[in-house]
Amino acid sequence: MGDRRTFNVVILGVGFLFIFTAFTTCGNIEQTVVKTLENATFTGSGYHSLGIIYGVFSFANLIASTVVTVIGAKITMFLSGLLYSGYIAVFIIPATWAFYLTSVLIGIGAALLWTAQGHFLVENSEVSTINRNTGMFWGLLQCSMLFGNLYIYFAWNGHTEISDSSRRTLFLALLVASVLGTLSFLVLRKVPHEEEMLSDEEGQSLLPTRTMYKRRANTAMQDTKSEFKTILQLIKTKTILLLSPCMAYSGLELSFYSGVYGTCIGATAQFGAAAKGLIGISGIVVGIGEIVGGGFFGLICKNNRFRRTSVVFLGMVVHFVAFYLIFLNIPDDAPVAFETNTLTSPYLTPSVSIALLCSFLLGLGDSCFNTQLYSILGHVYAEQCSPAFAIFKFIQVIPSCRFSDIVGRAEQSRVEMLSRQV
Repeated sequence: MGDRRTFNVVILGVGFLFIFTAFTTCGNIEQTVVKTLENATFTGSGYHSLGIIYGVFSFANLIASTVVTVIGAKITMFLSGLLYSGYIAVFIIPATWAFYLTSVLIGIGAALLWTAQGHFLVENSEVSTINRNTGMFWGLLQCSMLFGNLYIYFAWNGHTEISDSSRRTLFLALLVASVLGTLSFLVLRKVPHEEEMLSDEEGQSLLPTRTMYKRRANTAMQDTKSEFKTILQLIKTKTILLLSPCMAYSGLELSFYSGVYGTCIGATAQFGAAAKGLIGISGIVVGIGEIVGGGFFGLICKNNRFRRTSVVFLGMVVHFVAFYLIFLNIPDDAPVAFETNTLTSPYLTPSVSIALLCSFLLGLGDSCFNTQLYSILGHVYAEQCSPAFAIFKFIQVIPSCRFSDIVGRAEQSRVEMLSRQV
């Protein structure tokens, strides 16, 4: 039984490794790719796309638990993986309508995928193995930031423009990775207690399939109403209210390092021909910071209020240093640079070493906040973890949506201003 559950956790982590190798790499470079498209009919914005994804993701959490209950975690993750693959595929033959449509669909898929992942991980864990399984999954997931970004470095290093053939090759590779991760969910096995439950209810298996699913749907709706009431109660609690600013900040910095900072590095004219390749290296270094922080703080900080407070304070200091160095090192027009290059100079001469140091600090600080938020919520709301984490995701995603929208609007305004000048 233990071997089967361990097998499931490993396959779960491998599936997420492949899917998020594709999606994380895509998010890191999509705005750079969009700006260099040789397609006059495409008018989409990577920032607006991320804003749509985060916005839909936030509200889709309200229905995710119902879907998982009705069709099961395994099938839910498989269908969600298909939605992720569809989003990646759009970049092979870009079309504005498909770009924004798949942005909506992947927002729904993200809510379903993460809800199903939490359900499946708990289902395959016991009190004695939950920490090990969580750490195993986290390690495999964070490795997703390494491989795709490494490919970008070797493929794009020395190139000032991204050709259509290079883009197609990259996104075909990412699509294959996403599809492989999606197919791996079909290998997941039923845990023994599910098989025992089915054998105890053999009489119900004689019911028509339509009747069985109808009963499960009715039960799911009742559970959803009960969970929604619990969410309304928990959101008023002192712990959630105090943690809300930290949750919101974690979403804000997530949208910055995953969708904006890589674009800034790639648009910095002072980095010359190495700028596009540095996007990949930056993503790798962010991943290293996440892995180092997640592994270190996840192991040494166990339900100790003083240690948790110290780690969060460390994360605050680390991010303060990172953002200040970025302010000094990166041109202020880098997030909204017209076409591919910046037109202004920062306070310091842009340094690759400082840029990559900031990437590491962004990943390290993010792990400080997230590991401790998960620890606090899991400890305080052990009996109500599902609604507690739903609140966490809801609060976390809203600032991400708003931030991406603001940057997208700023970019559009700059393009219009430069067009008028021309």
